[in-house]
Amino acid sequence: MTAPAPAPSPPASADTGRSAVRGWLAVLAVTLGIFALMTSELLPVGLLTPIGSDLDVSEGTAGLMVTVPGLVAAVSASLVTVATGRIDRRLVLAVLIGIVGAANLASAFATSFAVVLVARFLIGVSVGGFWSLAGAIALRLVPERHVGRATAVIFGGVETASVLGVPAGTLMGDFGGWRTAFAAVGVLGLVSLACMLFLMPKVEPRETLTFAELPTVFRSNSAVRTGIAMTFLVITGHFVAYTFVRPVLLGHHIDHGMVGALLLTFGIAGICGNFIASTLVAAWPRQTVLGIALALSTAMTLLAVTETDAVTAGAVLVLWGLGYGAVPVTFQTWILRAAPDATEAASSLYVSMFNLSIALGALLGGLAVDHLATTSVLWIGGGLTLLTVLVVGGARTGHRASRAGSAAR
Repeated sequence: MTAPAPAPSPPASADTGRSAVRGWLAVLAVTLGIFALMTSELLPVGLLTPIGSDLDVSEGTAGLMVTVPGLVAAVSASLVTVATGRIDRRLVLAVLIGIVGAANLASAFATSFAVVLVARFLIGVSVGGFWSLAGAIALRLVPERHVGRATAVIFGGVETASVLGVPAGTLMGDFGGWRTAFAAVGVLGLVSLACMLFLMPKVEPRETLTFAELPTVFRSNSAVRTGIAMTFLVITGHFVAYTFVRPVLLGHHIDHGMVGALLLTFGIAGICGNFIASTLVAAWPRQTVLGIALALSTAMTLLAVTETDAVTAGAVLVLWGLGYGAVPVTFQTWILRAAPDATEAASSLYVSMFNLSIALGALLGGLAVDHLATTSVLWIGGGLTLLTVLVVGGARTGHRASRAGSAAR
């Protein structure tokens, strides 16, 4: 697939400079919103034990706080995109992020697990809709020559939340209680709402997505099918284990106070993995995916078979973080390259599968923790991620064909 020639730069002017600045401020507002959204979705991962204890539910049941929003987001990604096709994108994004702020504050003051699950349902609606719309909004906010960088910044909000949101929330929960962590993310959501209202321009939709486009893209494009399959295996496998990483680490007799620090180590490694993958995926998408699968599977297996202390557990989490941090940029690049003429439809499918896999992973991990053993989640997760090697290993021709077809068009 050949890259389009860059658009000629417009003549320098004060108006152009002001327009670019306003556009980048809007991009940063969207990035903050998507960071708040994804942090909200994954926040319970590091807080399952104290939440379960406080609300009198098992750790496996507490895992529903990850399952519910993931399932809802998988459906809302397409529903919100289609249902709001004629509405100002600024208004839709503002409403969705406002819901996130209110839902997290409701969780912080909840006295029953049922109230928390209702709030998590609302977060799922927002996550799916916001992520699907935000993926292409950079095209409307900044000059054409800045679109690539702006899109990378917006998706950086997903990646940063995935690898830093959980450890930051865990540390806050360790020091101030889990309710403090939820309240802080709720306030962050409201701050994001204010930024969007004041910094984003009105963004009228240019084209609408129909439900009929989704199955068509999936059926007709083998590279999209491969991308969806590897997303299912890697994300489900990761969240089978990672949702319950706190009880896994405690089972290795690691002190409660060290868990947050270890997850922060995971997050820092994840940021490094993101930058490493961004330099590799353009030239070697298939090899980058295979490296991710092997890194995740190896890390989970090592944590399952070795007696670890804080130092060795930290080393394993570095490997795990490097692998998972590379996932969003690598998989998003795969999907966009697979369907360059149907990016909204392909991205909607990808967002749906990503969130569905979070939900399925947390659900499967909860069942394993309650009915087998805590370490069983590591074996299940490692096995699922390893299966990606088989899926992607036979997909080389299909992905090249899609790229060649796109270049021909």
